[in-house]
Amino acid sequence: MKKVAIVQSNYIPWKGYFDMIAAVDEFILYDDMQFTKNDWRNRNQIKTPQGTQWLTVPVGKDISRRIRDVALDSRWQVKHWKSLESNYRRAPHFDEIAVWLEPLYMAQSYANLSQMNRQFIEVVCSYLGIKTVISNSWDYTLVDGKIERLVDLCRQAGGTEYISGPAAKDYIEERVFTDMGIKLSWFDYSGYSEYPQLWGEFTHGVTILDLLFNCGMSSPNYMRHVTQ
Repeated sequence: MKKVAIVQSNYIPWKGYFDMIAAVDEFILYDDMQFTKNDWRNRNQIKTPQGTQWLTVPVGKDISRRIRDVALDSRWQVKHWKSLESNYRRAPHFDEIAVWLEPLYMAQSYANLSQMNRQFIEVVCSYLGIKTVISNSWDYTLVDGKIERLVDLCRQAGGTEYISGPAAKDYIEERVFTDMGIKLSWFDYSGYSEYPQLWGEFTHGVTILDLLFNCGMSSPNYMRHVTQ
């Protein structure tokens, strides 16, 4: 049995994204998809004394391109790190996380959005001990058809079960998977426990960096599929 998920890359995603990575055997970054504006591909939220705040990677105004074709410059990196530092330096595990996180902002540059997102995702996975294989959709042949492409990617990866986010229930036809002998399962993001968090009322949907700064190596205790 091999579980596969196929999801667009996100910028410093929330804990549920990493929980899905940990729940499968191969996680395919589906960055051959159209880039969407005001989405999670190039932005995420942190907590501040004034409430949640967006950290947005500037990508220009052209949205008629694939995620993998979104070029980046480095002018945003120092600003993002300074925002993280100013809002989380009081967190119990800030120094521990900053050792490996700060260089991603201050000592590296990224040619495109896909490369940058994958770099951050892989480093967080390494810290959490997530061993899942991460691959790119362009490592495989892409066939026509929205659902057919997902099924065929899963088949090429040797998957016997496809794990999908619940939002896809609006358009995914289970029959297309069952016809290929692939089980379709829905990932459940509900029921996460609250963890010690800075700045007022608890908020689940912020970047996983919030969890890591606050909880460090005990972060898996507030996730479902990550074990250390």
